[in-house]
Amino acid sequence: MADDFRLFCGDLGNEVNDDVLTKAFSKYPSFNMARVIRDKSTGKTKGYGFASFANSSDLAAALKEMNGKYVGNRPIKLRKSTWKNRIYYEALQKPKALPRKNLKVQKRSVLHKCSK
Repeated sequence: MADDFRLFCGDLGNEVNDDVLTKAFSKYPSFNMARVIRDKSTGKTKGYGFASFANSSDLAAALKEMNGKYVGNRPIKLRKSTWKNRIYYEALQKPKALPRKNLKVQKRSVLHKCSK
């Protein structure tokens, strides 16, 4: 969503998944979705996630009411997400050189006829 309001949810325990985070914020009328960020290779949680709201008043209410409340086994740490302020450094950097294609060199046959 381009015009949603996001809340950064930090200090999440390993037991917190998308459903647990969604349940914690579902009482707010404009709540859209919640996502726990996971490591791509291991699948384990990175200890943070995001909650998305359609209007800023629900975001403010959630920030005020839920900060420090237990979600799973730990108290959650909330702050307004700065996702809209991110700069895409990749776009600003010089384009990387294209990877060289390894040209396959034909190998000469190593099999020799045995001479008697």
